[in-house]
Amino acid sequence: MQTMQTEQTMQPLRTIEAGALEVAYFETGPADGPPVLLMHGFPYDIHSYVEVAPMLAEAGCRVIVPYLRGYGATRFLSDATPRSGEQAALGADLLALLDALSIPRAVLAGYDWGGRAACVVAALWPERCAGLVSFNSYNIQDIAKAMQPDTAENEHRLWYQYYFHNERGRAGLANDRRGITRLLWRLWSPTWAFDDATFARSAAAFDHPDFVDVVIQSYRHRYGLVPGDPAYADIEARLAAQPPITVPAITFDGADDGVRPPSQASAHAHRFTGPRSHRIVAGVGHNMPQEVPRVFADAVLELISARTP
Repeated sequence: MQTMQTEQTMQPLRTIEAGALEVAYFETGPADGPPVLLMHGFPYDIHSYVEVAPMLAEAGCRVIVPYLRGYGATRFLSDATPRSGEQAALGADLLALLDALSIPRAVLAGYDWGGRAACVVAALWPERCAGLVSFNSYNIQDIAKAMQPDTAENEHRLWYQYYFHNERGRAGLANDRRGITRLLWRLWSPTWAFDDATFARSAAAFDHPDFVDVVIQSYRHRYGLVPGDPAYADIEARLAAQPPITVPAITFDGADDGVRPPSQASAHAHRFTGPRSHRIVAGVGHNMPQEVPRVFADAVLELISARTP
């Protein structure tokens, strides 16, 4: 199993106003290279790509790694903006970032929340997505069916989501965000031997003043327990139809993923109507780009090579 070199960092950061946010992001690689956006998940940060980004830059890609809303140095432009973590907001943020950076089309790659943002853009704005790398396959939530129970084996993996549904969970996250997030790292990637410095480097991003609000809203909204931001109601309505992904896609599951077992992957096949290759990676948990960066980077490069004359 590959492990990250903890002395590596993703600095300096750039910022740009995009939609509701001032987005903080790391950029590397030639400005005229094929653009790639790498999207992190919960509870992680841009350092999930600290090894992937230089690999892609060395191959000639323009690589952009943004902090999601509620993480790191990304900030809401207005105090009045609801601190929503719903899927429509994440997708809208990614689309707004592409617009702000004047990137008409890019390869979008991600996992967890970031993979969801990439899937939303790929499904609703396919002209903006040159290719998709998505861990856990079709990552768009079917909120209408969210209250249908799963098997006991799968339900117990989601304890943290149910915990966040009540005020005890909100207080727990607010009081001990490092304790909870480190536990999730360990449970979700049981074979990944990360060290204290690696976790601490990412955990600094969770000190964001809006982190707790965004996280809690996300895990309540996906079950229909709280309303979404009205600004994204039209997008949520489109996502409710579970739109297909038509762009070229490479999807992954980790054989040791503590959140979503690979056995669920076959249920997603019909959601991809364009070229798609699905792969299960042995010895990998939930944070694939940080656990096996070379495999993740190679998937991005495979999509780029496929569209290069």
